[in-house]
Amino acid sequence: MKVLLIFNTPYETPRGYDFKEEFADPENMYTEHDVFEALKAQEHEVRLLGLFNNITPLLEEINNFKPDVVFNMVEVFDGKAYLDKNIASLLETLGIPYTGASSDALFICNNKALSKKILRFHRLRVPRFHTFYKGYRIWRPKTIKLPAIIKPLCEEASRGISQASIVENEETFVERIKFIHENMNMDAIAEEYIDGRELYVSVIGNKRLTVLPPREMKFGQLPEDEPRVATYKAKWDDKYRDHWGIKSVFAGKLADGVEEQIVDVCKRAYRALNMQSYVRFDIRVTPEGKVYILEANANPCLAKIDEMAQSAAKMNILYNQLIKKIITLALQRDKTV
Repeated sequence: MKVLLIFNTPYETPRGYDFKEEFADPENMYTEHDVFEALKAQEHEVRLLGLFNNITPLLEEINNFKPDVVFNMVEVFDGKAYLDKNIASLLETLGIPYTGASSDALFICNNKALSKKILRFHRLRVPRFHTFYKGYRIWRPKTIKLPAIIKPLCEEASRGISQASIVENEETFVERIKFIHENMNMDAIAEEYIDGRELYVSVIGNKRLTVLPPREMKFGQLPEDEPRVATYKAKWDDKYRDHWGIKSVFAGKLADGVEEQIVDVCKRAYRALNMQSYVRFDIRVTPEGKVYILEANANPCLAKIDEMAQSAAKMNILYNQLIKKIITLALQRDKTV
């Protein structure tokens, strides 16, 4: 098939740019490189297109290349994570099959409050939360117990989350919300901090769902007085992770019935959010065995070293097979729309 692989870049590149220099750097665009190699191994005709802040090259590439399917890996456009849904919406408008979540699902998952409202309506556990929009009064609602975690409302990859995001009194509660409003120019969400094990559970499928084995964030040697949260540094700063012994591993033994509960919760959440293709849920399992959904991550990272590919391999789904499955799901979805 003719496959157009699109992804976001931190700078503008011309159509036909080969990204050889970027792909050769193990610290740069390794996910895009992994997917590109997997597509070539399946003997697809693959074109690469990086998007920065101009949509015209995408329209031109679609018009000239006429792809059978677009492999959509665009997470940010013009520096804004919430514009990822617009790329999917454009592909829907043009009637071109594409991989990953729909524009509706991307919109819902990007808005942490909206996704939690839907999940709570379907009787799935989420932390108690409150949304604080810019320009309005900031206070701590009585329904939000401390400690709480303050996050940007519409942001991805733990951007804007640090140890300072955990607040334990009214003063720091207000200060952190103001920080997000003023320094990040974003709305904020306050959530109760859920103590427990942090697991990452990937789900793949359209109607028939497969829940992959859970991965777990181990917080290593973090000081006892620091909350165990997946901050931006804990996820993406290798030096910080190595210093504190933070790592992602396959989840250790869970209490009787908890693994079955996780599978049930993730399937129900997938359907409640009308997800398609693949997703990763960030969840917390409390010492009492209660399962809370922290976030739903549409179009999560597909790098060989990341949670989804690792979990697929645990089920004997090789990386090339995973990428092939994602392409197949895109074509099946297009036929059922």
